[in-house]
Amino acid sequence: MQNAWEFRCSEGESKDPQGKTFKKEIWHQKLSYRMTLGDEVEDMFFLLNEVKRQIPSVTGVSSGAIASDYQRLRVESVCSRLGLVSLAYLWKQDQSLLLQEMITNGIVAITVKVAAMGLDPSKHLGKEMASLQPYLHKLKELYGINVCGEGGEYETLTLDCPLFVNARIVLDEFQVRLHSSDSIAPVGVLHPLAFHLENKAQSCSLGSSDKTHEMYHEKKGFLCEVQGDHPQECDAACQDDAPVNNLVELAEHKLHISRTQKGDTFSICSRLQDSCTTSTGLQEDLEAVLKKIESILVENGFGWENVLYIHLYIADMNEFATANDTYVRYITQEKCPFGVPSRSTIELPLLQVGLGSAYMEVFVANDHTKRVLHVQSISCWAPSCIGPYSQATLHKEILHMAGQLGLNPPTMTLCQGGAIDELEKALENSEAVAKCFNCSISTSAIAFVIYCSTKIPSTERFKIQDKQDAFLKQTRVFNLDKGTNSEAFDPIFLYVLVPDLPKGALMEVKPILFVADDIEEPTGDVKEQSCSSTPGYWGFQHAEWHDSCFQKCVVPGKLCTVILSVSSEPAATICHDHLVGDKNKGDSQNSLTEWQMDRVSRFCIYLLDKIITESGFSWDDTMYLRFYFPTSLQVPANALSLMFTNAFDELAAMGRIIKTGKEPIFNLVPVLGAGRSSASMDDIITCELLARKP
Repeated sequence: MQNAWEFRCSEGESKDPQGKTFKKEIWHQKLSYRMTLGDEVEDMFFLLNEVKRQIPSVTGVSSGAIASDYQRLRVESVCSRLGLVSLAYLWKQDQSLLLQEMITNGIVAITVKVAAMGLDPSKHLGKEMASLQPYLHKLKELYGINVCGEGGEYETLTLDCPLFVNARIVLDEFQVRLHSSDSIAPVGVLHPLAFHLENKAQSCSLGSSDKTHEMYHEKKGFLCEVQGDHPQECDAACQDDAPVNNLVELAEHKLHISRTQKGDTFSICSRLQDSCTTSTGLQEDLEAVLKKIESILVENGFGWENVLYIHLYIADMNEFATANDTYVRYITQEKCPFGVPSRSTIELPLLQVGLGSAYMEVFVANDHTKRVLHVQSISCWAPSCIGPYSQATLHKEILHMAGQLGLNPPTMTLCQGGAIDELEKALENSEAVAKCFNCSISTSAIAFVIYCSTKIPSTERFKIQDKQDAFLKQTRVFNLDKGTNSEAFDPIFLYVLVPDLPKGALMEVKPILFVADDIEEPTGDVKEQSCSSTPGYWGFQHAEWHDSCFQKCVVPGKLCTVILSVSSEPAATICHDHLVGDKNKGDSQNSLTEWQMDRVSRFCIYLLDKIITESGFSWDDTMYLRFYFPTSLQVPANALSLMFTNAFDELAAMGRIIKTGKEPIFNLVPVLGAGRSSASMDDIITCELLARKP
């Protein structure tokens, strides 16, 4: 199908339409796009490259995409390659409101193609949208059509709009051609044969002020038709990525690796150890970590395309740009044809505990069934992800959402009202992303990890949970009022205190959702085991106070997520001793001796084993396991890692079915504080576990 890309750059008044217009004839190729010479996207690349050459001040491209991923993705691809910003302010807007707004603002457009049930070429071609609007709403109710034609129901030609200052287009003659006489949805096209321009009155000029009018009359525009084949820049861009020129060799770094042993989905973690002697800065540390993870993926027959989610931890958020530049040299859209991973980036006190300047955990699947939402355009919908990281990834009914900040989507700036306003906006952004997967954070969320910056005043931390609970309740009621009737999960919450967040944000929200497949497979009755049937280890036996140490959310026969918290009081009971440390010093966590911490680590493993067993799961179902520990714990990270490793080895020796190898099956995450309450993030140790049945 023949078509044309046109780009207009308004520099002053011109003959209608306004500004300088670049035009090139193109030919449609495949519906799905991968960088290929001859594809229509390369024509767009060629054309926009010429626009940049002639007008270097151009920095962005605006498109009218409302719900068409086909259009948006292709524009975003070219913008990414040319260093331009994609603007799509109509994206995911209510189509009924948009149609009315376009009509109200003086856009006069007629249908030039119809291809939908209820649209008759003989009746509806050549009709203005204002006259068709009521009928389109009727068809929406009857057949669910898109009133703005986003499903290809119709195409339009604009005859007049506010940008046409001097004249409007008037069709003198046209021809209707029937492409398909299908009895259900006939397809017809209107071909203009003759037209003329009709002068507009001065009162119709764009803008009411003299200054605005003068701005549009400074310089006459022109039409620039771009001829020729693709430039060398396009040829180079279409070549495969050159191998990354690594700055460091792995041999120079002593890297710690951990990974879970689940077969179909598992996590891999890489960080430096003994960084006092090996860390050379964030760029080199991150490059070593990336290279190591990439080598592990390749050794196991995988690649970056298998990665679902990435946790990127860095020691200094001021070096975020450096971290990002290094990251994008390894993880590219070309390497991830099924969609780039979602990502959360957090500053952690890594150097304080000797873990280097960069630490990364990747979540990997052994198949390519993931569904990725990656919107790079700036819009009013939700914050854009400009780069090789996506808003959310759905895999086997679990939706892994990128960390959401309290950003205003159209401006990509943080809310100015403090932590509570940022939290509300972050939750709104999370809900917008969830809706793209036909779910809601108010009903489908199974867990929330909420990162809190130390810049939040302690008095404001008490309000976080109230705002979060109120938002989720209000959203749930709103969805019920709209007729969305779905059973709500009781999600679990983990609050983590960190030094800093991207853009200097005060809050970051990371939801995890369960999105059931359309066709439910029978899971059978899954009965929890009684406490008495679960064996005790290391002398631990069930006590009622154990239940106050954890939260869990279970989808029977599907998945289980757990947050286990050990604060000072239960730790004292576990150790049958007083905690070491001066309580008058005001530390948020009390110090433990290594012997006491060793005892606490075994209690954590005992209780986790009990929880997952009673919920009908096993250690083989574990997708990831994290232990968050505060820097005030004063137990070295290597010693803590050895404690948990020994505990798992002993558990396996006592007959529990658990795969242990030379690499730990857990990740240690240093934080300033963590807990189940935003007001008291003072756990001695916090465990986060996610398990899923095959």
